[in-house]
Amino acid sequence: MATNTAPWATEVPTAILVLADGTVIEGRGLGATGSAVGEVCFNTALTGYQEILTDPSYAGQIITFTFPHIGNIGTNDEDSEDLNPAARNGAVGVVLKADVTNPSNYRAAGDLDQWLKRRGVVAISGIDTRALTALIRQKGAANAVIAHASDGKFDLEDLKARAAAWSGLVGLDLAGEVTSGQSSVWKETPWVWNEGYGEQDAPSMHVVAVDYGVKRSILRLIAGLGAKVTVVPASTSAEDILAMKPDGVFLSNGPGDPAATGEYAVPVIQDLLKTDLPIFGICLGHQMLALAVGGKTEKMHQGHHGANHPVKDHTTGKVEIVSMNHGFAVDSKSLPEGVEETHISLFDGSNCGIAITGRPVFSVQHHPEASPGPQDSHYLFRRFANLIRARKGEPALA
Repeated sequence: MATNTAPWATEVPTAILVLADGTVIEGRGLGATGSAVGEVCFNTALTGYQEILTDPSYAGQIITFTFPHIGNIGTNDEDSEDLNPAARNGAVGVVLKADVTNPSNYRAAGDLDQWLKRRGVVAISGIDTRALTALIRQKGAANAVIAHASDGKFDLEDLKARAAAWSGLVGLDLAGEVTSGQSSVWKETPWVWNEGYGEQDAPSMHVVAVDYGVKRSILRLIAGLGAKVTVVPASTSAEDILAMKPDGVFLSNGPGDPAATGEYAVPVIQDLLKTDLPIFGICLGHQMLALAVGGKTEKMHQGHHGANHPVKDHTTGKVEIVSMNHGFAVDSKSLPEGVEETHISLFDGSNCGIAITGRPVFSVQHHPEASPGPQDSHYLFRRFANLIRARKGEPALA
């Protein structure tokens, strides 16, 4: 009887991830062809990959999803978080365990592979993401190049050199790259099941949102509490903000090194602090506020990225499960007198919130809007709205 002596076929890798230390990880390419340089982090969320990939806070980063099945519910036109999808602000690369399957969800309007192509995002699948996550936990977030070529041909030495040469996120002002180009008014309110998004047509307050890389879901929650929201670029002066006669100022999330963004953002916030306006900051906005009052920030070993992070609110004594996305943190030891630490991470004790004693000014490191994630912290938006209403002599929201 004849036997089959043909050799086993060897799959040619069509994508690679090259770390700055020379480590090469091979897999199957999807999304855009080409290459991108960035910092590799891991995200532990089980849902919401489209919201994560379009969060401008991820600019300059390559996301490793620890959940293996990414892409199985497809993509749609409602779940993107960046204000200007054409600008493609968000993650520059994606690392996946399993191949992307055909979408199976009633809201799906397309598949993830084509969506990544349209956004110019390079992706790799077939990776042992558990091993990569363990490597990041051990050695810290790594600088890397992700590349996708359909013919499997790569200039490996060039990719290694690019990964090793990239300076990383420290010192980079990425907020200036993802911010709005001009001021605009935001009216959209949160999504309602089987109805979609609403519109705020009877605002009772005016909030100016400084856009360091703001997410749509944040603006929706603020608008949903009765606010007309004016979104302004990150470099907008305090004089121009105050000329809009806001009832409150919001400092948004965003990417990059807070110390670099603070070069132009901190003086503006310091001028705003000379008024009695309520001020609320999230993520990078939290770090900007901390720098403005004299605190310092520091680069984290691996950062916090996911939707299962426990945070304790010292003002209520409650523990919340929250969504997080940051690679820098406020050094709580650097906070001056008169600035209270209100929230801490129960994973590592790092700072997650501050408030100025006796002032309507506070901020949090985590993302109370979630998207994706639990909604334990939505009360923080009501807290901000009630500070505004108190200043206006109006009753508090329940």
